[in-house]
Amino acid sequence: MTRTGQHTEAEALLESALCAAPTHPDALHYLGILRHTQGRSLEGIQLIRRALEQAPAAAGIWNNLGNILLECGELDDAALAYQRSVALDAAQPQAHNNLATLHRRHGRWAEAEVACRQALQAEPDMPDAWYNLSLILLGQDRVREGLEANSRAILLWPRQLLAREQVLRALIVLGQLDEAARLYQDWLAEDPDNPVVQHQYAACLQGLAAQDTLGNAGGSPAPSRASDAYVETLFDHFASSFDAKLGQLHYRAPELVAAAVRAALGEPPGQAAAVLNVADLGCGTGLCGPLIRPWAARLAGCDLSVGMLRQAKARGVYDLLHKAELVYYLDTQPGQFDLLVCADTLCYFGDLQPVLAAAQRALRPGGHFIFTVEGLGNASATSWQLQPNGRYAHALAYLEAGVAQAGLALLRAHADTLRQEAGQAVSGWVVTLARPEK
Repeated sequence: MTRTGQHTEAEALLESALCAAPTHPDALHYLGILRHTQGRSLEGIQLIRRALEQAPAAAGIWNNLGNILLECGELDDAALAYQRSVALDAAQPQAHNNLATLHRRHGRWAEAEVACRQALQAEPDMPDAWYNLSLILLGQDRVREGLEANSRAILLWPRQLLAREQVLRALIVLGQLDEAARLYQDWLAEDPDNPVVQHQYAACLQGLAAQDTLGNAGGSPAPSRASDAYVETLFDHFASSFDAKLGQLHYRAPELVAAAVRAALGEPPGQAAAVLNVADLGCGTGLCGPLIRPWAARLAGCDLSVGMLRQAKARGVYDLLHKAELVYYLDTQPGQFDLLVCADTLCYFGDLQPVLAAAQRALRPGGHFIFTVEGLGNASATSWQLQPNGRYAHALAYLEAGVAQAGLALLRAHADTLRQEAGQAVSGWVVTLARPEK
């Protein structure tokens, strides 16, 4: 009953059993687990320790004690409990795997790998252990072995989407796009309406076409932009951890945009003297907001992701926040803005012409549009490309032609590093445009 959520009935039965036999180890053990699920973890740990006084050789009880101690942050005591469990019964795969997790968290890679392989020796088809082993191997930069372990986990646990996403990302980093495309195709067979998988599969096909390894990929043109559903689903999923993840990638786009604003407009006058009407397009969690607020008398933000907008609102720097696709938003604001900024959002657009035209209409004469895009590595490129990572990259020649077509003036476009990815610098363009006064 403790496993099915029937806590009230389970509690009554266990307490009744303990009234009849106060030292019964199973009753003490299961009531301890129940107390933990009720948020009374200290009491639960005490009950399980009492159970172990009666049954000190019960390997399973030691393992469950370790689980609760781990969840309570008592890592050293949890490790001792797991070690006691496996000493009593070497065929305890979950205890070995739990011990491997503890070693991994402390960076004890050799001990973690030994414990994980012991779990797999006891239960060769244990997906948790294969997944854990993949993290241990990847943590030691043993990428190919890690991919193999991760793939085994996926085969044994196909619904474990985190493992599937991780191995797909690794395959793409390694350039194994044919294998990644096959996995995306299998995923689409299970979940054909998943917008994230649809987009990533298209990106893999375009990468294969660029490598000339898949003859029919060229017959599937790249989508001109990521779908609204893709953007909304992806960023709602990452909203709570987005800033932390970007910190790990040495993300610089907001700072580069703010520096370009300063170069174009000069030092900010201060909030009291600010007169500009400013919009942050694709504002995300609002990383640009505090940086450009000093120039803004009124600062608006728009984004498709509700999760991102919640994070942006918590910063307390925006006057208005809108859940809207950025081209649609600009089209509803003709002649309203003195400054538009867009950091690391146009990498989800291939064809920038609708964005540039909408920006021209939304700007007041003399207004500025400052944004970043990822740059195409091919110096002779003249267009845009959907990359295997799902983002778009643009050539400078394409930007120059599109800006002129939209009736804007290109004041500056300079190359810089936007972030790190897979240990490599991601280069892009920081672009400053202006709407002519007349």
